[in-house]
Amino acid sequence: MATHDYKTVERNHENAENIDLIDIFVQLWRGKVIIGIFVIVALVLAGLYLAFAKEKWTSSAIITTPDSGQVSSYTNAMNTLYPTNAPLVSDIQQQFFSRLNAALSARSLQLNNQEEPEKLSIEPTVKGQPAPLAISYESDTAEKASKTLEKYITEINRGIAGEIEKDLTSNINSRVKELTSSLQAMEHVAKEKQQEREKVLNQALLIAEQSGITKPQVQQSEGVSDDTLFVLGSDALKAMIQNHATSPLPLSVDYYQLRQNLLAVNSLKAQPDTLYAFRYVMKPDTPIRRDSPKRALTLVLAVLLGGMLGAAAVLGRNAIREYNLRHKG
Repeated sequence: MATHDYKTVERNHENAENIDLIDIFVQLWRGKVIIGIFVIVALVLAGLYLAFAKEKWTSSAIITTPDSGQVSSYTNAMNTLYPTNAPLVSDIQQQFFSRLNAALSARSLQLNNQEEPEKLSIEPTVKGQPAPLAISYESDTAEKASKTLEKYITEINRGIAGEIEKDLTSNINSRVKELTSSLQAMEHVAKEKQQEREKVLNQALLIAEQSGITKPQVQQSEGVSDDTLFVLGSDALKAMIQNHATSPLPLSVDYYQLRQNLLAVNSLKAQPDTLYAFRYVMKPDTPIRRDSPKRALTLVLAVLLGGMLGAAAVLGRNAIREYNLRHKG
């Protein structure tokens, strides 16, 4: 008997819930005009928001290390400056790209901290890898976002090329001084050797004249030492001295190699217009979808919000009316 009573109570409770839901739906249907007004108002407000809200468009580009051709003028210059100790091409590529990355980060921070902030983002496309980099710029139109991003990348690259030009010019000047100093040292040593040889010949001539030796006393001069040069006779020694005075400095092969290097270094010229610190994997695109405001999403949310507020207004009004009737009764 108790079980039968419990089932009856439960069934009555479910019926009451069903009646309440039906009653809510009936109230909402009767108040559909009010709900519709709320939806229309929400849509109007959403339309005004979409009309006056600042649009956001994002242009993106992907860059990576420059190829060997884009740094060839710098590579050739370094090979000329330091024939035996020039940096590897891969090291130069990484060096250029690292400088560009640092300059981009600095520009991003600068733009973010100005009176009217601009958003320039730099992120690695592969986590933990310095390259490639994904660069994006946010603006109020698609075309402006694309052109501004390209402008910033180009400006920064030119700045890096200018810095590299200054570094290269400084290296050229330093190398010219170094080579010139080495050549002057070799010439000084060669002059000292020449003067020493001249002294030896003059001393031998003096001894030969004092000894009255005018003709060579030996068949061959190859085995004659500096101490016994006088045996060649005064006539031969005078000819040797005259020939020695007009002969060039006794310079080594290394001297002429250094001189050739100096000529090559002097002919070097920095060419910043041919230098690139990056290579495009993807050029700045022109976005076809804006980031915000999202028109479709905004309208859907407006309908939902308007409907919810309208339903709340209808149910609230009916609840107040029913309460007042009960209270009066």
